[in-house]
Amino acid sequence: MFKNYFKTSLRALLKNKTYSFLNIFGLAIGIACAGLIFLWVEDELQFDQFNVKKDRIYSARVNSYLNAGAFTHGSTPGVMAPAIQKEIPGVANTCRTSEGDTRLLFSIDNKPVFASGKYAEPSLFNMFTLPFVQGNPKTVFTQLYSLVITEKTAKKFFGNEKDVIGKTVRVDNKQDYVITGVLKDIPENSSMRFEWVAPFQIWYQQSPWAYEWGNNCLSTYVELKTGASLDAINKQLYNFVQKRAPTSTGHVFLFGMNNWHLYGDFENGKPTGSGQILYVRLFSTIAWIILFIACINFMNLATARSEKRAREVGVRKVMGAGRRKLIAQFIGEALFMALLSAIVAVIIMAASLGAFNLLVQKNLSLELNNPAHCVALLMITCICGVVAGSYPSLYLSSFNPVFVLKGIKMKSGSAAWIRKGLVVTQFTVSIVLIIATIIIFQQIQYIKDRNLGFNRNGLLELSMQGEMNKHYESIKQDMMQTGLVEFAGLADHSTIYGGNNTDGLTWQGKPPGNKVLISWRSVDPDFFSTMGLKMREGRNFYVTDTLNYDDKSLHPNIIITESLAKLMGKGTPMGKTIYDEDDTLLHATIVGVVNDYVYGNMYGKPDPVIFFCTAPRFENTIYLRAKPGTNTEHFLTAIGAVMKKDNSAYPFEYRFVDDQFNDMFQTEMLMSKLSRVFAALTILISCLGLFGLAAYTAERRIKEIGIRKVLGATVAGLAGLLSFEFLKLILLSLLLAFPLAWLAMHKWLQNYAYRVDIHWWVFIMAGVTAILIAIITVSFQAIKAAISNPVTSLRSE
Repeated sequence: MFKNYFKTSLRALLKNKTYSFLNIFGLAIGIACAGLIFLWVEDELQFDQFNVKKDRIYSARVNSYLNAGAFTHGSTPGVMAPAIQKEIPGVANTCRTSEGDTRLLFSIDNKPVFASGKYAEPSLFNMFTLPFVQGNPKTVFTQLYSLVITEKTAKKFFGNEKDVIGKTVRVDNKQDYVITGVLKDIPENSSMRFEWVAPFQIWYQQSPWAYEWGNNCLSTYVELKTGASLDAINKQLYNFVQKRAPTSTGHVFLFGMNNWHLYGDFENGKPTGSGQILYVRLFSTIAWIILFIACINFMNLATARSEKRAREVGVRKVMGAGRRKLIAQFIGEALFMALLSAIVAVIIMAASLGAFNLLVQKNLSLELNNPAHCVALLMITCICGVVAGSYPSLYLSSFNPVFVLKGIKMKSGSAAWIRKGLVVTQFTVSIVLIIATIIIFQQIQYIKDRNLGFNRNGLLELSMQGEMNKHYESIKQDMMQTGLVEFAGLADHSTIYGGNNTDGLTWQGKPPGNKVLISWRSVDPDFFSTMGLKMREGRNFYVTDTLNYDDKSLHPNIIITESLAKLMGKGTPMGKTIYDEDDTLLHATIVGVVNDYVYGNMYGKPDPVIFFCTAPRFENTIYLRAKPGTNTEHFLTAIGAVMKKDNSAYPFEYRFVDDQFNDMFQTEMLMSKLSRVFAALTILISCLGLFGLAAYTAERRIKEIGIRKVLGATVAGLAGLLSFEFLKLILLSLLLAFPLAWLAMHKWLQNYAYRVDIHWWVFIMAGVTAILIAIITVSFQAIKAAISNPVTSLRSE
């Protein structure tokens, strides 16, 4: 029986090559697209899951309560971790690390190499799953200047040498470090990533501010004992800092590793249950929608060609085949076609995986030797086969053998309506995706075109390296003498990102208990002209305003932004003072006000900033503005030559602020690119089905077309007649898609405080695009049928 069904299925495929191709290729594209999406989803869901203690590891987070609500961050006091481990019974272990990535220059046999890493306590290797391939985790940090690196870093430093333990590298041309351990490469889907780890004590000794309870300056990780109550420990942590620093507004809590990546969004101090999981759910839904659209093609084409197989069904029923056997046969054929589609899909996935990895910035692989992947592919294949073959099998098996064999035409009204409904569904989804693609692109461009308050174009950022601080003035002079630099300024942080901030400042007239987060920046007098910030009131810094950190108390002149000036009340802020709450350390006088500028959150409002004037030895970032019209290549060549001359021990590295700005929209850019791909694939799959239905319609009405031509109908008239039926379906799709798209994109835009408006012309553009695509798809078959010779089509009458 199965052999007979297989032969029948194969003959049906070979007999109808065009329709077989449309079905298999359409379904293969759907499976391939869904398969790639599910690889991305799997990688996201597996984030940090390789850690054995993942269920007991937490990061310490802080809720700082301000006037605008609670602000959640991961920066904690440097002295907190040992106190937690000592005083809270449920804590098994703690680990402190430096924040973010520290980029250092390593010299190996006079070969300079940059690598990013962290300073961390040795408990890092016990808490996190970081297998050693060389070295002993218990002894790697017994000496201060030791270094643990990953396998990739070892290859980066020493090439193909296998045993690197005991080798020496020079860090920042100042201090020799000994390699004491080599880690197995860390999985890419890990929240804890680095190229090297050095003893935390090195950083701690160089950071005197880290010894104060009121300063948040590093990351703290906590491992709980088995069975420990998280709620009970969080209650003990709530006022843990306040017992040591009563004025602190930060309240500590623990946030589990299982939620770091997927559920990392907080609002007003509470997790929203959102984050990266939002995109996981969205793309998973799109994957199933694309699969369903591909299955729709199969349903449409199978039911549309039902008359071709009606006699076969009639003969089988007369010979005793029951409806169940017929359903099984047609489901089997669908599964067979789905299997062929899956094979083609794997080939498509293998061919496009490199481009997909480039698109999503991951290093995914098919891993067909992974049983889980094989089972998933088989499940998708079976689901597609059953879904695609379900309605056609029920419809075909319902034919009355008497009517079929007598040649009585069967009523196909219900089947025709279902086919039309499925076509409408396909194009509704396609139109929604077209609209979503346009609006996502608009939102990204809207933010990119936003006035940031400073001019990011032509602005180059360099890091202070080695002895550059001591020789900055001569280096600056050499840069200006190239004739290509308009301005050069200094800062202690990258302007476009967040930096240091505090809520412990006050001024005369500030309401009691009014907590405002204020950022502070150290700059030189040329910083404002270099960035393009405008002085609204007062003056720029003088050299005499340079801060002297050797003083016991600080009484500097400062410049503030307009938003801070507004917070200070009516009247000019010139001459007013800002001081710390105890008025024991800082007592600063305002001498200037500059315009607000956006930093940190490109979607947010400009937050208040205080600028201090400091000497070059306290800065770590140089900004250079190229003169208007300067060729970028010539500019970089000239600056590179200066750096090679004045800082030869370090490779020339630079960052354009414009590129940094674009990097801040990686998630949005990914969504924009994927939405374009999804929309294009959905339209392609829909058009394959529409092409097949148009061909079937033209074939079915070929004699009608012949009679109309004999009676004088024109080619244009006949093409319009055949196309109009499908055009009505597309118009209905537009009516359904427009409100759905508006609701979906309106909800998505609510995630952004600074957002674009949804314009009516977007819907018109999407509608016209869908109509043109449908007309082009259908008109090919319509014109082909209209120009055919009527003699050929009427000869059998």
